[in-house]
Amino acid sequence: MSGTSMDGIDAVLVSFPHNTVQIHASQTVPYPDQIRHRILAASQNQATPDEIGELDTLVGKLFAQAAEEVIQASGFNRATIVGIGSHGQTIRHQPSGTAPFSTQIGNPSVVSEITKITTVADFRRRDLAAGGQGAPLVPAFHKAFFSSDSENRCILNLGGIANITWLPASPLVPVTGFDTGPANALMDAWCMDQTGLPFDSDGHWAGEGSVNRDLLDDMLSDAYFPRVPPKSTGKERFNLEWVKTLVSRHPGTPPEDIQRTLLQLTVSSIARQLPESTDLRIYVCGGGARNPLLIRELAEAVPHARLSLTSELGIDPQMVEPVAFAWLAKQTIEGRPGNLPDVTGAAGFRILGAIYPA
Repeated sequence: MSGTSMDGIDAVLVSFPHNTVQIHASQTVPYPDQIRHRILAASQNQATPDEIGELDTLVGKLFAQAAEEVIQASGFNRATIVGIGSHGQTIRHQPSGTAPFSTQIGNPSVVSEITKITTVADFRRRDLAAGGQGAPLVPAFHKAFFSSDSENRCILNLGGIANITWLPASPLVPVTGFDTGPANALMDAWCMDQTGLPFDSDGHWAGEGSVNRDLLDDMLSDAYFPRVPPKSTGKERFNLEWVKTLVSRHPGTPPEDIQRTLLQLTVSSIARQLPESTDLRIYVCGGGARNPLLIRELAEAVPHARLSLTSELGIDPQMVEPVAFAWLAKQTIEGRPGNLPDVTGAAGFRILGAIYPA
């Protein structure tokens, strides 16, 4: 799995005995700087068809490398591995309009050829073809492994984009989920632009600044936030150009104040879109779970809820999404649906992905 943060590839070797999750090994392969910059350019329509084609192959090789490294770390015989779920790297996600689409690179034929393991990929387009958003797809996994009949739960993923899954205790209430907006994407982009660092470690730089309330209100006025689900978004909308356009309306704002305001944007946009419940437990996963300032501000913004990490439910916060796509690959191979129509808006349950045999 590589998400909208575009920082690297998380790989996990996992089995699902008796409807449980057992992680045998995990590995993260960072993108080389040059590849990361090229992916970012492609995501902003700054790449030619030739460049995108080359990236498709190069990223496929990196996904294969990540799979090989996690297999070696596990000590497992590859003949015992049923399949690889390869999400790929999203470079464009446009689920609305007259011709919706979602494009991931990381050629799965290359992954299958190098690893000699059946690979499942291209998970999003079947849901889109059925009228859905193609995202988020992880709520089906959240429902299967994180639901409780005694506790209302919300799974909050803080990746480049934030998404929530509402898991009500009552089986009569449907599971819902959607992208709330930016999580780390804008903070990372502004940090790179201003400091040359790929992210604000532990939120230290943001902690040096103060929230510009006028700028925050301007950001929160974006039409995406009040839109009724199903909905999904990405760097196509929330990117550095979006930040700079809004910042230009508030001249003289110090860079660290902008960083702090972007962190507050993440907090406020999530808090405004959480389910209305006086009995809510939020379990956090994704890279943002490692930002103590972000977590502290979230806890203050939703005092009626209790915040925990998904590790309390048995899965490390950094591994939830790669485990989810391993499970989605399992669903595909077994001929089972992987989407939730109540989440994506698709016309019905669909078997997701395409299978690339070993």
